[in-house]
Amino acid sequence: METYKVLLIGSGGREHALAWGLAKSPMLESLFIAPGNPGTAQFGTNVSLDVDDFEAVLEFIEANGITFVVIGPEKPLVDGLTDYLEDYGHKVFGPSKAAARLEGSKSYSKSIMQKYGIPTAAYHVFERHEVSQIREYISNMDVFPVVLKADGLAAGKGVFICSSAEEASDVLDTILNDVNLSAAADFFVVEEFMQGEEVSVFALSDGQTAKLIGYAQDHKRIGDNDTGLNTGGMGAYAPAPLLDQAALEHIFNTIVQPTIDAMAMEATPYKGVLYTGLMMTSEGPKVVEYNCRFGDPECQVIVPSLEQDLLEMMLMTVSGRLEYASFSSKPGYFCSVVMASKGYPGAYMKGFPIQGLGLVDEDVTVFHSGTAEIDGQIVTHGGRVLNVVGHGMTLQEAIDKAYASVERIQFEGATYRIDIGQKGLRRVASSRP
Repeated sequence: METYKVLLIGSGGREHALAWGLAKSPMLESLFIAPGNPGTAQFGTNVSLDVDDFEAVLEFIEANGITFVVIGPEKPLVDGLTDYLEDYGHKVFGPSKAAARLEGSKSYSKSIMQKYGIPTAAYHVFERHEVSQIREYISNMDVFPVVLKADGLAAGKGVFICSSAEEASDVLDTILNDVNLSAAADFFVVEEFMQGEEVSVFALSDGQTAKLIGYAQDHKRIGDNDTGLNTGGMGAYAPAPLLDQAALEHIFNTIVQPTIDAMAMEATPYKGVLYTGLMMTSEGPKVVEYNCRFGDPECQVIVPSLEQDLLEMMLMTVSGRLEYASFSSKPGYFCSVVMASKGYPGAYMKGFPIQGLGLVDEDVTVFHSGTAEIDGQIVTHGGRVLNVVGHGMTLQEAIDKAYASVERIQFEGATYRIDIGQKGLRRVASSRP
């Protein structure tokens, strides 16, 4: 059996989950994570490497005999790290810069959907200098709320639901005066607000063949009952009872495979994981957004659910052999609860010791998102600190196991939602005869 020296790029909860999955493969010879976190260090060697410095990444790969690279976050993909490394003959899991525009530019992804008839919300695109036209366009709208999006990457914080023209005008000012948001706003997308329930569908694609590998429901808002500011995600569960087999087949046939076909037609074949965020509307599923990587925290419930060897799945994707693959999920449900720092998604303090990580149940896995190790003590080091993932044969059991372990983990200012998975439970209850 051929074995691989793998470099995993990233440092969050998603990368801890990917490291956890890769480490189970008999095909793995060694694993390096750049830069990683205290959780990923359990499964490989963390490397202090600036992943924005492509030359430094290449030098590390060649100096250490790396034979496969897995890119976790969106920014290196959108910036073209896959292309750079492939130009030097290295195998990389992750789409090209051109294909990653599906996430890197909301106006581009909308244009692809419009051109190829992929269902999505009605929209209009404006350039940055057309702020007065945006205000006028929204003020003449008859129906609110309206969705206002900064075009580029904004760490999940560039989408605003505005209930009035006045609120939209204030949001425009906020975006233009915020250093990070402004950098993502060369273009703006004004979009029809879609009514329905959101769900995330994940597929692997080798450029032609696509295969579904899981579906989950995320919880974006900071507060219970979907209140407060948007975040990177406060929890997720999989599989989401919102979708049945017929709905999955419909989504695959009308959205997922047509997207892969569209990218091939555009001469930018999509290779990697395609994360499609959907709104289940009264008119059927419509695309909210594409992401060119595993979601976070969805990855933390999708990867543990996979029956297959994660490394082998990724290698089949890169080598164009997905037509021969079949994927299945473990029985039961997975629920992830995010423990965050007080103040997130705004300003927060770091450096608080974390207690109780060794007290979780057997069917619970803790993935580190924003942690550091100082003098042998794990401390908080980010807004989203930990992902506590429970596994159970029912959704209720998975939720209960996650929360039981959350209560055993402590750090100053720890905050979390108490309603992760409740939408799924209501749907399960409503489907009973």
